[in-house]
Amino acid sequence: MFELKKTADSSKARLGTLTTDHGEIDTPIFMPVGTLATVKAVKQNDLINKIKAQIILGNTYHLYLRPGCDIIENAGGLHPFMSWDRPILTDSGGYQVFSLSDNRELTEEGAEFKSHLDGSKHMFTPESVVDIQRTLGSDIMMVLDECPPHPCSYEYAKESMELTHRWEKRGRDAFLNTDPKYGHKQAQFGIVQGGTFEDLRIESAKRVTDMDFEGIAIGGLSVGEPTDLMYEMTDLNTDYLPENKPRYLMGVGKPANLLHCIARGVDMFDCVLPTRNARNGQIFTENGYINISNAKWKNHNEPLDPNFPSDLCSKYKMSYIHHLFRNNELLGLELASLHNLIFYLSLMDEVKERIANDTFHNWYEDKAELLNTKI
Repeated sequence: MFELKKTADSSKARLGTLTTDHGEIDTPIFMPVGTLATVKAVKQNDLINKIKAQIILGNTYHLYLRPGCDIIENAGGLHPFMSWDRPILTDSGGYQVFSLSDNRELTEEGAEFKSHLDGSKHMFTPESVVDIQRTLGSDIMMVLDECPPHPCSYEYAKESMELTHRWEKRGRDAFLNTDPKYGHKQAQFGIVQGGTFEDLRIESAKRVTDMDFEGIAIGGLSVGEPTDLMYEMTDLNTDYLPENKPRYLMGVGKPANLLHCIARGVDMFDCVLPTRNARNGQIFTENGYINISNAKWKNHNEPLDPNFPSDLCSKYKMSYIHHLFRNNELLGLELASLHNLIFYLSLMDEVKERIANDTFHNWYEDKAELLNTKI
């Protein structure tokens, strides 16, 4: 399923290929987030032809609630339902349940929660989220875990990690004892937890590795801890993860975060940030980021970057994009979302090229600093 093709000489950056029945994924890779079977403000054809996305992410919690598993199963699974014939990863809903801290209860059985839509009660168990993701038909499914908050006590982090590992064992057994529904293979990724405590992170990485998942995610980071601490925990975890399995850092992040975590051995990323921030007017560029609603763009009658392969940069005057945002026109949201995702995937292409020719290590830190600059 995963072929490690190269590890950089001067960092832990890796090149690999993840093979699924819906296509190959060249890593490092960023996965656009399609929470409700849609990447907001972006059409599927644009995901393929302009953004060149190799894989997208769907959300089990949201899809379970709406439109519901019956509707997706009647459509033949998530791929035909949303007219997407490339790989899909679905998360287990654990993070969404974590975010509903006032409306959920964790027990040994699973996570009971109230729907954010109508207040109705539901229960996710390690087994039921496997069944749901069998019905969704994703290429990669995640196990149910608990994501502890930051900060939290050592005792809470340890108890949470232990619960996650018990749930993971049950989820792995459920996966191995059930079959896909739509004729294509599915893989299952485990999740490392442990908060920001080194010994727990090491123990969790070892225990998840022993369960022999097809891939392993690093969870519980990017939940409010300082960025340097996120890098430290990521670096620690990848030291204890197997080389022959893909490594997925969940919910990360800004372009600079991706570069730093690739240098620490991560292969896969997802985050709502490029599209969510786009809808709020933040546009990422090779020289930093801008806020298109700022008055400085009101009379900027040139494209932002005529050489960049997005319509926002190469075709339209920035004064026009500014006008669209100031008047809440939908075209502005679409162009900014397209641009940011094209930027993220283009950045991944450059990363792969630099790892291949051994120039990544001497490039990424300066590049990350530049990308964090506000223009």
